[in-house]
Amino acid sequence: MTIEPRIRDELHTLRDQVRHFQGGMVASVDGMVIAHDLPDIEPDGLAALTAAAIGVAKRLTEATGQGAFEESLTRGATGYIAAYSAGRRAVLTAVASTDTNVGRLHLQARKAAERIGALVDAAPHR
Repeated sequence: MTIEPRIRDELHTLRDQVRHFQGGMVASVDGMVIAHDLPDIEPDGLAALTAAAIGVAKRLTEATGQGAFEESLTRGATGYIAAYSAGRRAVLTAVASTDTNVGRLHLQARKAAERIGALVDAAPHR
């Protein structure tokens, strides 16, 4: 049984829980798309960019003695891109407009990332 439908359900739930949530994606830490809910964003490119950004964020947290990477938030002129560690093998990327409540986004996305991480980590390696 594939975990992709269950992960997509988590992304849809996140969309329902967070106002102004524009879409989400789960990718492996090396940039391969696992599942996405991104109507206007090309997922393969976003997965690759997320992997690169997470690589820098991991080095930054390690270099400053802040421990293992957990999450990153980038704010642009018209919205946010947040990346959350999802277990040992995946990352959840969330895209939301500037109108979103960032606290709510963090609260719900952290919970979703934990559930998604459990799914991905329990699945056999491909």
